Amino acid sequence: MKKITFLLLLISFTGFSQISDEEQLKAIYNQALTNSKCYSQLEYLSNTIGHRLSGSAGAEKAVLYTKQQMEQSGAFDKVYLQEVMVPKWVRGGKEEAYIKVQGKKIKVPVCALGGSIATSKNGVTAEVIEVQSFKELEQLGTEKIKGKIVFFNRPMNPSNIEAFHSYGSAGDQRRSGPKEASKFGAVGAIVRSLNFRLDDYPHTGATSYGDIPVEQRIPTAAISTNGAELLSKELKQNPKLTFYFKQSCYQEKDVLSYNVVGEIKGSVTPEKIIVVGGHLDSWDLADGSHDDGAGCVQSLEVVNIFKNLNYKPKNTIRVVMFMNEENGGRGGDKYQEQSLKNNENHIFAMESDSGGFSPRGFSIEADDSSFSKIAQWKSLFEPYLIHSFMKGHSGSDIQDLTSRRIVKAGLRPDSQRYFDYHHAGNDTFEAVNKRELELGAATMTSLIYLIDKYGI
Repeated sequence: MKKITFLLLLISFTGFSQISDEEQLKAIYNQALTNSKCYSQLEYLSNTIGHRLSGSAGAEKAVLYTKQQMEQSGAFDKVYLQEVMVPKWVRGGKEEAYIKVQGKKIKVPVCALGGSIATSKNGVTAEVIEVQSFKELEQLGTEKIKGKIVFFNRPMNPSNIEAFHSYGSAGDQRRSGPKEASKFGAVGAIVRSLNFRLDDYPHTGATSYGDIPVEQRIPTAAISTNGAELLSKELKQNPKLTFYFKQSCYQEKDVLSYNVVGEIKGSVTPEKIIVVGGHLDSWDLADGSHDDGAGCVQSLEVVNIFKNLNYKPKNTIRVVMFMNEENGGRGGDKYQEQSLKNNENHIFAMESDSGGFSPRGFSIEADDSSFSKIAQWKSLFEPYLIHSFMKGHSGSDIQDLTSRRIVKAGLRPDSQRYFDYHHAGNDTFEAVNKRELELGAATMTSLIYLIDKYGI
């Protein structure tokens, strides 16, 4: 009887590696769709904790919650916090804005961009000059811009099928628009929200003044796409109209926060490390369910699936909840700093930071030989409608991670609806589909399983 029991145990521990890859991926997807914790974990992050802007109470609660979830899972050999100093920007009271034309005031939805300074207590009122690019701004020069509010109104290009390409080409307005406008004497800046859809949600996001002195910085806000369309229309009819906006945001001193790290020691080559994660912080207009609560809980689900399937990884697996991706990137920087300090050997890194929509494939940073090897696995994913394996950006938190030889990948969900919610007040739990979220977790787990089994 003891021999039979031993044989059954031996089969349970070795069976994973003896079944085909097709069968194993099927088991992974089955686990994710029938026995997943990620949707309930996201519900807690979103609806109980809420927004998690770096330095906020919500961010610290999220650190404690995800650490607790790792510890209670029983899947990790160790769980620890990695200290990181993060910026603390506070939005303050709700912003106000209106267009003043022909004696009437038309309210429009705006929100301060992350890192912006406040207006005065009385707000800013000035004429508006609309531009599409920094080149146009320069051509207008100080004479036409000084004392005015610059209105950056270049829409995201709707002709790109990959939405992130449109976001990338329009994002300079938000990131650097205020800095550029201040050089020509502008008193404020308004930026069209980075969103395909016409709606009333202003989309925040980080802006930077670069090395411009504090006294020369100008307040800046995002305006909803509907608001931008209206302002542009009114300007064409009334070029001398004025715009008013008021915001009370401010910057405090940096505060201590943490990356949350859970580690499973590899059973064969523990010195080789595979890391998977998302960023725990979010913007403060909503609870950040797509950006990036989804990526965090999907990363946690990877080890939950391995545990349920009794898979013992050959290489060390780390799950990391990165802090401060949205307005600083310091969590990723700290992880890289500690990796270099400890002379660690990362062979693979994956990030999920593109929303919880249906997965379509991966964006991969790799040399040609490693990319070709991963591309050969495409047929394993096609039954799950995962068909896109392309070279490209992996993720902001892992982009600077270096090692002797490393492959990086970003989960790429369908991108068409992502920017309807990105950095806006409607990025809430209700916007995430349970099944799509779980499919993403299974897709991440499947690639990590193949990397762990076959290497790079």
